[in-house]
Amino acid sequence: MIPSKTTPLHPVTARRVPVAIVGGGQAGLAMSWLLKQRGIEHIVFERHRVAHEWREARWDSFCLVTPNWQCRLPGWPYAGRDPHGFMLKDEIVAYLEGYAASFAPPLCEGTSVTRLRPLDDGGFELKTTGGDWIAGQVVIATGGYHTPIVPRSAERLPASVLQLHSSNYRNPHSLPAGAVLVVGTGQSGCQIAEDLHLAGRQVHLAVGTAPRSPRVYRGKEVTDWLTESGYYDIAYEQHPQKETVREKTNHYLTGRDGGREIDLRRFAREGMQLYGRFDESRRDGEQIEVRFIADLKHNLDQADASYLAIRASIDQYIAARGIEAPPEAPYVPVWEPDAEPTSLDLQAAGITTVIWAIGFAADYRWVEAPLFDGRGRPVQRRGVTGVDGLYFLGLPWQNTWGSGRFADVGRDAEYLLEHIAPAQRDRRAAS
Repeated sequence: MIPSKTTPLHPVTARRVPVAIVGGGQAGLAMSWLLKQRGIEHIVFERHRVAHEWREARWDSFCLVTPNWQCRLPGWPYAGRDPHGFMLKDEIVAYLEGYAASFAPPLCEGTSVTRLRPLDDGGFELKTTGGDWIAGQVVIATGGYHTPIVPRSAERLPASVLQLHSSNYRNPHSLPAGAVLVVGTGQSGCQIAEDLHLAGRQVHLAVGTAPRSPRVYRGKEVTDWLTESGYYDIAYEQHPQKETVREKTNHYLTGRDGGREIDLRRFAREGMQLYGRFDESRRDGEQIEVRFIADLKHNLDQADASYLAIRASIDQYIAARGIEAPPEAPYVPVWEPDAEPTSLDLQAAGITTVIWAIGFAADYRWVEAPLFDGRGRPVQRRGVTGVDGLYFLGLPWQNTWGSGRFADVGRDAEYLLEHIAPAQRDRRAAS
């Protein structure tokens, strides 16, 4: 049942503010910077502190997979010495903390918004751990990754096997001795598997359907080619995959050690054990068995197809513009699976840790407004919803590839500003 609009529970004690921003990450800070430039009073609620997710939910060797020059939050472009490098975890935290310090946003750290709902006479009530508020407009800038996903069959694994979500992994030395099973091959899963592999740990990897990308091609960083060709400016509505592009897993590659592509076939040739997608876990007495779908070759081939498609699009761009760029040898797979393993005995393989790297689910249960689809995702166009005065910012592919990233979240915030500012002028004129 969709909650109806209501009047505030505490109309006398609730504080009022023209605009409230929920979330003090890069999206919320970008919105705050723009509002402050326009002189629009607002408040930013952050349940932890600035840069919390980067500080507390990333492993020690984590780094960006996009070059530093793409860090271009409003009023705070990257100003370091390595624009084509990839910031490490601590540098990302410092970048965001420096941004907040540069303009002193009206930030309420350690404050969670537990309920948001529209009011009959306009505006919104926000119940927070720091008291009640009424806002004329609200920007939800909490991103789209909230709750770590762990399958129910994980419950069947014994307590002797350490289980972690990727957001809780820190480094190889923090894990018990023994082999490690990593489930999932998005960016986190692949990079964590590599981190363990480089540390000499025996890694078993359940390979999903994530695509992969080249890092450097024909003498130039692929992100540079895609920027020049205009790919990053394509709105999802004009994208060949249309709405479905929002469902796609990010391409895996890494910025580690100056940046490189990740080829799971090479890992296999070096001793990493690869399987298809995780299916279920079973327990029969002392025997703990994990089962996989027999789609390893298919998933590797599809990842390569994506890799080759990116190369082909760059080739077309180079040819169309008559650009001189060194040719590159055709891609040749370095390893092929000779079988499709569908089961793994954890004890026999010496596996003491399982890392679940299968993503996050969105959680908007605290938002009581009729703006979600049947899967609980916000229905919006460029962040503007069907509820007057309620906006989203920082969602993956909210408008373009860079919407949920340092690269273009500022552009999306500028678009929302042009909706927010006129409404604030109208309200002031009417008062």
